[in-house]
Amino acid sequence: MISLGLHEGVDEMVDGARHVRPHWRGVLGGLSMLSDSLAARQRRLDQAFEDEGVRSILPGAQGDGRPDPENLWRCDPIPLPLSAQEFAELEKGLAQRATLLSALLDDLYGAQDVLAEGLLPPRLVFANPGFLRACHTAPAFHHPRMTFYAADLIRGPDGRWRVLSDRTAGAAGVGMARENRRILARVVPEMFRSVQVRPLRPFFDLWQDSLTHVAPADRPYPNVALLTPGPGSPQWLEHMLLSQELSCNLVEGGDLTIRGGIVYLKMLNGLHRIDVLLRRLDGRMLDPLELSANSLLGVPGLMDAIRAGTVRVVNDPGSGLAEAPALPRFLPAIAEYLLGEPLLLPSVETLWLGDAADRARVLTDSADWMIQPATESNGRTWHPPEMEPEERAQLFEKIAAAPGDYAALAATSPSLAPCARGSDLVPQAIVLRVFLVRNAGIWHAMPGGLARHLEPGQLTGQLPPRGISKDVWVLAEGSEHIVGPSASRQAPLPIRRTFGELPSRTADNMFWLGRYIERLETAARLTRGLILRLGRNQPMPREQLELQLLDACLVASHLSHADSATAGAPTALSITAALRDSGPIGRLLGQAGRLTDLVRDRLTGEMYAAFTYMLRTAEDEIADAGGSLDGLAQAMASIQRFSTVVAGLAAENMVRGGSWLFLDMGRRMERATLTAGNLAVVLDQPEPRWELGLRLALEICDSAITYRSRYFTTLQAGPVLDLVIADESNPRAVAFQLATLVGLLRNIGEGGDDRLTAQADSLLHMARQIVSEVIEAQESNAVLAEVPARLNGLAEGVRALSDLLFRRYFALLPLPRSVGIEQEDDPAPLRGAA
Repeated sequence: MISLGLHEGVDEMVDGARHVRPHWRGVLGGLSMLSDSLAARQRRLDQAFEDEGVRSILPGAQGDGRPDPENLWRCDPIPLPLSAQEFAELEKGLAQRATLLSALLDDLYGAQDVLAEGLLPPRLVFANPGFLRACHTAPAFHHPRMTFYAADLIRGPDGRWRVLSDRTAGAAGVGMARENRRILARVVPEMFRSVQVRPLRPFFDLWQDSLTHVAPADRPYPNVALLTPGPGSPQWLEHMLLSQELSCNLVEGGDLTIRGGIVYLKMLNGLHRIDVLLRRLDGRMLDPLELSANSLLGVPGLMDAIRAGTVRVVNDPGSGLAEAPALPRFLPAIAEYLLGEPLLLPSVETLWLGDAADRARVLTDSADWMIQPATESNGRTWHPPEMEPEERAQLFEKIAAAPGDYAALAATSPSLAPCARGSDLVPQAIVLRVFLVRNAGIWHAMPGGLARHLEPGQLTGQLPPRGISKDVWVLAEGSEHIVGPSASRQAPLPIRRTFGELPSRTADNMFWLGRYIERLETAARLTRGLILRLGRNQPMPREQLELQLLDACLVASHLSHADSATAGAPTALSITAALRDSGPIGRLLGQAGRLTDLVRDRLTGEMYAAFTYMLRTAEDEIADAGGSLDGLAQAMASIQRFSTVVAGLAAENMVRGGSWLFLDMGRRMERATLTAGNLAVVLDQPEPRWELGLRLALEICDSAITYRSRYFTTLQAGPVLDLVIADESNPRAVAFQLATLVGLLRNIGEGGDDRLTAQADSLLHMARQIVSEVIEAQESNAVLAEVPARLNGLAEGVRALSDLLFRRYFALLPLPRSVGIEQEDDPAPLRGAA
């Protein structure tokens, strides 16, 4: 039973006569169709967001791959519906406002007629941190400085929507709005059956079309990239979602370089030109040469490329100037001057304290106003009645000393909308963010948006790190048409099937994800072997020795603490310590989770959900196990299943391109290194213990069943070593990993390097030779005694190959070469640019 919880002031759902508004009736009808309680749907919705990583705005915020519980977003199952007529009025008013702000930016970075006419105080421009002098253009500027715009709105007590703040630099939330709609439709489908809701996909099609149309005219097939600050950004998840929706590369400043005034993306097979950058980075951070010299996030020389017209950055780096909180005070007069028409959608009343009359109004009745910095859109907001007397006095002293640095916003009570709390609906204050994109000269609003519940101190500024959001529904009418990009004739695209068209940073992350997954699998296999032996009441001396050897393998592979190998056989306590967050295996789980988040834009939703679900399951089982050996064994089995799931999904769901190639290459390189090293540990035994070492070698390589099927119960060194080292049909053998590496290195294509392939091939020959010499010597004691050292040498060779791979593809440094020796296979121009 759902209680509507109608409340004084819930004017989003009810009108002045206390009747439910028509566009809310379908939503309430959908709620009545739920087969279970509203609280149950809220739990399912929360679980769906957690499974897909959407709740965490900053993935891996705790440093261990798990979302920080303090940085979580939730989606309210109750949407915010808007009627078609109301939305059309909002779209018209916001389109005019976006046109006005774009024209204002053109003027302020151009002729500055608005300043000359006295319509805007110069202090709000030249003292504004968003005013970038490097963006000033004396000649006519032929491209719009804004193609994306957002506005925060609140509905006042009179029922009218008003603009709370303008977001012209690049507003967050559009990706979250898309995810809200997608997951809500899956978890609460009944509500969508009762009303006709306009889809969001056409908006992203328009946006994608807009980005291609702003590219330089001589680029018929422009390359678009989304420039992000990186995984440290609070909006990292949003940036990944947007790059997927808009089918563009997700890049950081370090992925880009300028050559000859042109922006290039560092790819494995060389440099690829970028024509359009969708900026999600503070404009002041874009170019350390001309803007902020302390920026480590930008691209040196980018402003020069922008002025040369070889790349378009949207929105313009200096567009944040129009976000100044004091600007709405002057917009009505500027609209009359630049557009010749009044402002259709008013702002929340704003005063600039640099004006004596405005200042007097605020100081006379400060309880009715909220004080803000005049030019900092994300600055702090003060409400004098809520401040301590001493703090309030200090604020007024600062205003008296520099009144032009402050603006005042009318303290308006926002409208209330119903929010799910258990099985009840309770009123909550909300603010609505609407997004617009400019395509073919026309501004189009996304038929939806991001509504969020207001918490104290969150009225203005950027999105908070956590909160409750709402999906925004624009109800469709039967006569409406879906507006999408106009059809255009284009030449046929050339067919491309290449391995090397992958950013070096992404390849690096994929490579290390593969390596960490393989380390986890090896650690789980060895630890499970330990646990099974510890579970026996009184281990025999032979089993005690096996425990010590397995623990020595973990230590040699840096998968356990070194002191455990010197203290005798491991115990349940030492194993539990290795599995904690601070232990080697706990850290590996965290690294795997972190890298999974970093490559999320290269994974399908199903793959990402499967990866994170398996990781969480393993973490939960480790936490629940305590010191129980049976529980720890189950946790190790979960880690092994995680590795199996990754291998299966990669084999069946990933195109054989660069992402798959480097993921598999990382797995093969790590497995070859660990297998060779672990075999060296268990085979380094005196002659009476060779049989023990051989049996452990089969166990470590999961090859005991295959050995028995081939040789029955006879155990000999030659057949065992052939199976675990030289058999290229055994996916656990060293030679299988090396042979696969040779093929992968050859498959990189144009960006491949014959020297790396040759080194991998020589390692494969070394593995074969180890076994062939044992067989030819008829298992001579002297030859067998040399096997551990040669396996260690093989493992070192694989590590050296990994270092060369890093230099060649990830660090973009040339491979080492002998001094004074000329080489004809020098890299092509533009390769390896830093």
